[in-house]
Amino acid sequence: MATVPVEHLAPSSIARRRTFRHRWYRSASFVIGATIVLALILAALAAPLITRYDPNAQDLLNTYAHPSGAHWLGTDQLGRDVFTRIIYAGRVDLLTAFLAVLCPFILGTALGCLSGYYGRFTDTVVMRLVDVVVAFPFIVLVLALVFVLGPGQGSIILAITIVGWVSYARIVRGEIFVQKRLEYVLAARAAGLSDRRIIVRHLLPNVITQAIVFSMSDIVLTVLAIVTLSYLGAGIPPPTADWGSMIADGQPLITSQWQIATIPGVAILLTGFGLSLLGDGLADLLAPE
Repeated sequence: MATVPVEHLAPSSIARRRTFRHRWYRSASFVIGATIVLALILAALAAPLITRYDPNAQDLLNTYAHPSGAHWLGTDQLGRDVFTRIIYAGRVDLLTAFLAVLCPFILGTALGCLSGYYGRFTDTVVMRLVDVVVAFPFIVLVLALVFVLGPGQGSIILAITIVGWVSYARIVRGEIFVQKRLEYVLAARAAGLSDRRIIVRHLLPNVITQAIVFSMSDIVLTVLAIVTLSYLGAGIPPPTADWGSMIADGQPLITSQWQIATIPGVAILLTGFGLSLLGDGLADLLAPE
C-alpha cells in the first residue's frame, strides 16, 4: 500500500503566500513603505554616483559654508560636505541596523524553535535566559555592553544580538507551542520524519510570519539605538559618517547651521516611517485569512 506523502507546508502557510503574491500591490502601506526603504537603500549603495566628494575629505579653508551649488547642504566644522556625509552615513547605519536585526532574528528563531518544540528542560533553560535579559532595559543593557566591548560596528551588532534575540525567541516559541499540536505535525511524526525536518520544513514556514513582521519595527528601534550610541560617542567611531554623530556635531549650531543636525534627523525619521509602513503592510498581507 502506497504511503501518502506529507505536505511540506500547512494550508495556512500556502494561503498566506498566495495572498501576498496576488495582493501586495493593493496594500498602500506596503507599497509606500517598500518604495521609501528601497529608495534609501539604493541611495546608500549608489553614494559614489550621487556625490563626487569624499565623506571624510577635510577643507579647513571652507568650514561652515552655507548651502550652495557646490555644497548642497553646506559644510561642517571640518569643511566636509554635509550632503555627502548624510548619504554615506545611511550606508553605515542601515547596514549596521539590518545586521543587528538579522543576527538576533536567526538566534532567537532557532532557540524559540527548540524551546517550543522540545519543551521541558530545553524550554526552562531558554526561558530563564530570556528572564535574565528582559530584566534590564534594552537601551541601558546595550549601552553597557558597547562600553565594555568598545565602539565600532562589530561591537554594536554583538551587543544588540545579545539583547535582541529574546523577542524573537518568545514569538516563535509561542507559535510553535500551538502549531506542534495540529494535525499536519502529528501526521509528519506518524510518517517517521525527523525532528529537524519537522521543525525546518513544516513548523518554521508557519511560525516565522510574526517574527518577520516584528523585525520591521525592530529595525526602527535598532536604528534609534545606533543613532543614540553615536550621539553619546559610543557608536560608530569618527571620522566615519554617522547620523547620530552628525546630529551631535550640529546641535550647538542649530540656529545658524541648522541643516547639519536637522537633515540627518529627517533621514532617521524617513527611515522609521518607511519601515513602519512596510511592517504594517506585511502584517496585513501575511495575516491568516
